[in-house]
Amino acid sequence: MGLWDTHMHTAFSGDCDVLPEDMLATALEKGLAGITFTDHLDWDYPNEPGRFDLDLVHYHKTMDALKEKHPGFLLKGIEVGLQEHLSEKHRALLNDSDFDYVIGSIHVVHRKDPYYPSYFEGRNAKEAYTEYYQCMLDNLQAFHGFDSLGHLDYVARYGMRHLGKEAGACHYVDYADLIDEIFRFIMDHDISLEVNTGAYRCDMTEPNPSFEILKRYRKMGGKMITLGADAHHTEHVGLHFEKIADELRSIGFTSYLVYKDRNPEEMPL
Repeated sequence: MGLWDTHMHTAFSGDCDVLPEDMLATALEKGLAGITFTDHLDWDYPNEPGRFDLDLVHYHKTMDALKEKHPGFLLKGIEVGLQEHLSEKHRALLNDSDFDYVIGSIHVVHRKDPYYPSYFEGRNAKEAYTEYYQCMLDNLQAFHGFDSLGHLDYVARYGMRHLGKEAGACHYVDYADLIDEIFRFIMDHDISLEVNTGAYRCDMTEPNPSFEILKRYRKMGGKMITLGADAHHTEHVGLHFEKIADELRSIGFTSYLVYKDRNPEEMPL
């Protein structure tokens, strides 16, 4: 494939039981250019408290040892679950850590994760998605000390599951003002936009964010993107990367970024 997969989970994440060595072996077998492990850290996760409290000491020790064995191929990252009240805690963590790459993601919206059907109870997609994007913007304004904004329309993965594919479809035009404001913010602060192919394992036909939203980002002048399959199982490492590269080139992207020591390096698509 020749591409980097910069969003990947292991047994350090509360929703994965695959050893880092197995994910690494799969990436090598698939011919990826490199990988970044980005295990979950979602402090104060409301649905299952403590499930995503990453063992940072063990994580650093394990990943540093693997990096030493696979120099130039493996990098150490983290996916931080953003919540406004955690901003100072996240800032302190990242100021005192040596991660190569940090993804900032919204998994919790006002104490509810859209993964669960309760987030959508008693309302339609427009109401649920508007709250999600407003929450994302509020979180960005509270804390933006990360490298890439993860799976922008994550909420649509589960809206389509719980509301139905048609009722749960997420169209840019319905949230244009909020999405444009998010794009302006991340471009002003040199934050990348992640293209996440994990959507395909969730029975979607486009990545997160959708091609429609990616076209809008590019039209607004956005160039900084990262690539990640969000794999929690070996079979999803580098998922649909050949397909996604072609689509991204057709939209007008010519490169993507890989972060090393928190510094972006441009890679050709």
